[in-house]
Amino acid sequence: MSSTIGQVSIAPMSQDEAEAIARWSYEPPYDFYEAPADEDDLAELLDAAVRADRYFAAHDSAGQLVGFFEFKREDNVVVVGLGLRPDLTGLGLGLTFVEDGLDFARAQFHPLRFRLSVAEFNERAIKVYERCGFTRTRSFLHDTNGGTFPFVEMERRA
Repeated sequence: MSSTIGQVSIAPMSQDEAEAIARWSYEPPYDFYEAPADEDDLAELLDAAVRADRYFAAHDSAGQLVGFFEFKREDNVVVVGLGLRPDLTGLGLGLTFVEDGLDFARAQFHPLRFRLSVAEFNERAIKVYERCGFTRTRSFLHDTNGGTFPFVEMERRA
């Protein structure tokens, strides 16, 4: 597997892609982000009607699924969710991946701001988001994965 994904192409997520993402397995502690860890998140991912117009698959230049994005519009803000394929995490690919996703969302939705939330323990992702221009706006507790966990909300101008 190549250690570079280059610019990704982003398109609406198919059912096969949603099912593949639902099977992704991350190393601890990042297994926190596996789709089956939260029944509601998994159901949303696998439901084509709910997923439509919000979930997008990202492919590399060879057409391989490398990640996904969720874009949820709230007035002039697009709330961003994302995931990189497990074997591609920790390789320095996050900045380009996130920037490609933001470029796509900017063109599709024309927001004034982007917002995302990340588990507080995920310092690796927080550093990537900060390098993309996101700043911390608040900390909060989030009910997910059968418990309540500290999260950080981050925003940036679009």
